[in-house]
Amino acid sequence: MSATVSETQAVVTPSGTAPVGRRSRPRRRTGATIVALVFSVIWIFPVYWMVITSFKPRADVMTPDPQFIPLHPTMVNFVNAVSKTDFLLNLRNSVVVVFTAIVFALLIALFASAALSRFRFKGRRTIMVMILAVQMLPGAALLIPQFLIFNDLGLLNKYIGLILAYVAAVLPFSIWSLRGFFVSIPVEVEEAAMVDGAGTWSILWRILFPLVVPGLISTSIFGFITAWNEYILAFTFMKDTTMYTLPVWLAGFAIPNQPVDYGGQMAASVLFSLPVVVLFLIIQRHLVTGMSAGAVKG
Repeated sequence: MSATVSETQAVVTPSGTAPVGRRSRPRRRTGATIVALVFSVIWIFPVYWMVITSFKPRADVMTPDPQFIPLHPTMVNFVNAVSKTDFLLNLRNSVVVVFTAIVFALLIALFASAALSRFRFKGRRTIMVMILAVQMLPGAALLIPQFLIFNDLGLLNKYIGLILAYVAAVLPFSIWSLRGFFVSIPVEVEEAAMVDGAGTWSILWRILFPLVVPGLISTSIFGFITAWNEYILAFTFMKDTTMYTLPVWLAGFAIPNQPVDYGGQMAASVLFSLPVVVLFLIIQRHLVTGMSAGAVKG
């Protein structure tokens, strides 16, 4: 009876006026839009300031009055960042080390996540908890043990050593992420393939692998960002400056007891960020698809 009365009161309204609930929806949307715009400006402004500062001459950078638009735009900061440093050499080092590490990490994570999601064996839950625990450990806590182990193995100041360190850093997240994509695939798909006579390897490569490609792409971009921005391992394990990666190169613009070239530093930051931005723009469609697919089941 009370439900009928409330429905009647909601329908019977003065002519030309909308119910109170409907009138409040546009206000909520407007408020949410304003809040989203405020947070967007807060997050975007540092990036905007970095970009415009990279195009300013030193006199405009050091002026006490902020200039939100470059009055005398110049490319000299980019020219100096590239020509007067080992940018191209360090860029090559980063590309070789990061891409190799991501390929190996994804390959290992593909088999590990498939086993953890499809097979039932003793200690499976313990392994998953350990992977999650390792992912939660700070990288600085593992730095000294890694350094000692790599020193005993003779892997310091070698690409293979840094690649293995990056694989170890990216692997826990990759396994945990890809496992979610495998779990989201119905088991009936595999059962139907088994009925047709497909073996384990055939099911993995011909059925499961194509279905988790969006997950591989989304996992790879997060792993790439982690390895691309890594500084401590590259600075600690590599003693030869010609083997430094781009994060170490970027840190070289802030030398203690010397004036900082802020324009050059901002130009270097833009150059450092471009590969990640370009890669993200290329695979953003697959990234959204992969994130939504992996969120179906945990």
